[in-house]
Amino acid sequence: MLALLLSGCSTLESLNPFASNAPKMAELQPFTASKQIRVVWQENVGKSDGYALTPAVIGSTVYAAGRNGTLVRIDDGKEVWRIKVGHQISGGVGADLTTVVVGSDKGEVLAYSSADGKLLWTAKATSEILSPPALGKGFVVVRSGDNRLAAYDLLDGKRKWLYQRPIPSLALRVTAPVLIDGDYVFAGFPGGKLIAISASNGAAVWEGTVALPKGVTELDRVADITSVPAVSGRMLCAVAFQGRVACFDLGNGNLAWAREMSSSAGLGVDNHNLYVSNDKGAVHAFELMSGTSVWKQEKLLRRQVTAPLLRHGFVAVADVQGVVHFLSREDGSFVARQTTDGSAVVAPLQALGSGLLVQTSKGGLFAIEAE
Repeated sequence: MLALLLSGCSTLESLNPFASNAPKMAELQPFTASKQIRVVWQENVGKSDGYALTPAVIGSTVYAAGRNGTLVRIDDGKEVWRIKVGHQISGGVGADLTTVVVGSDKGEVLAYSSADGKLLWTAKATSEILSPPALGKGFVVVRSGDNRLAAYDLLDGKRKWLYQRPIPSLALRVTAPVLIDGDYVFAGFPGGKLIAISASNGAAVWEGTVALPKGVTELDRVADITSVPAVSGRMLCAVAFQGRVACFDLGNGNLAWAREMSSSAGLGVDNHNLYVSNDKGAVHAFELMSGTSVWKQEKLLRRQVTAPLLRHGFVAVADVQGVVHFLSREDGSFVARQTTDGSAVVAPLQALGSGLLVQTSKGGLFAIEAE
C-alpha cells in the first residue's frame, strides 16, 4: 500500500494552506462574542512533528504524549507524573481508569499503569501505529498503518484477535482510532467502507458503504474514511474523503441517509444534529435522523479545521493557526474565539469537564472553558 500524505500530491495540495499555489485561507473577521472563554490551565508535552497525537481524557485526568517519547498525566491542571517511554510516539494516547497505552512508529504497543506510569507490558503490531489505541472492557484495540486492527488483553498484552481486509493500492494515512461501543468495534477503511467488528473474536458483523470510489485516475478514486465514526442512539455515522457523509442503523448496518461530502477531518453528533467539517473548511450541520441541512458556516474556508466537538450550547473547531472557534449549535454563528500558541491543531479536540482540551503541534495543552 502506498500511504499518501495530504501534502504529498499535487491534486491534494489545495488542502494545504501553506502550499505555494494553494488558495489563501480565510482571514478571521471580528465579531461580538456572546460567551466568555478562558484558559483554565496549560502545559507542554513536546512537539508532535506532524503526527496527530491525540490526548486521552478520563474524568478530570488528562494523559498526553509528545513525539519525543514524553508521556504525562495531569489531574485538574497539576502534573502527577511524567515519563520517557524510550520510543518515538506516533499514535496518541488511549486510557481507562487503570491503564494508559501508546504506540510507536516501529509498531511497539506500550501499556503503563495510570497510577504511577510504571510499564506493564509491551506488544508488537504489524506496522507503525498512527492512531490512539482504543480501550474496551479488558482489551485494547490498536490500528496499525497497514489498516490492520489487533486486540490485546489489557492484563498481559497477549493478542486476542487480528482483523484485516483488502485495501486499494492508493490510500490516505489513517490517524483515526476505532470506536468501541458495547459488543462492537467500529472502524472506517480505505475504499469508503464502515465495518462493525465483534469485540469478542474480531469477526466482521456487518459492512456499510459510506462512499464508492469514482473517477478515472487512482488519485480520483481515493474515497477513504480517515476519521472516527460517531454514535448517537441507534445511529452510527461516518464521513469519507472524496465521498459522502452517511448514517446507518447501529445494529444491522442499514443505511438511513447519505449526503455528498468530502472530509478528512471528521464529524460529531448530538441528539438532534450531525456536524461535519469538510475539506474546504466549512462546517455543516445536518438533521441527524433525515440528513436535512440545518446550517453551514463558511467563514473558516481553507483554515484546516478539526472535526467538530459538541459542548454545552456550542460547536467547537480548531484551525491551522491554533485558534479555537466556538459556533452556535442553533445557526452556526460565531459566539467566541480563543487563541493558543499559534501552531496547528492536528489532533481532534477532546471533551474535558464542561469545556474542552486542545493539543497543538508545538505540544501545548490548553484546557478551555466557556463561562
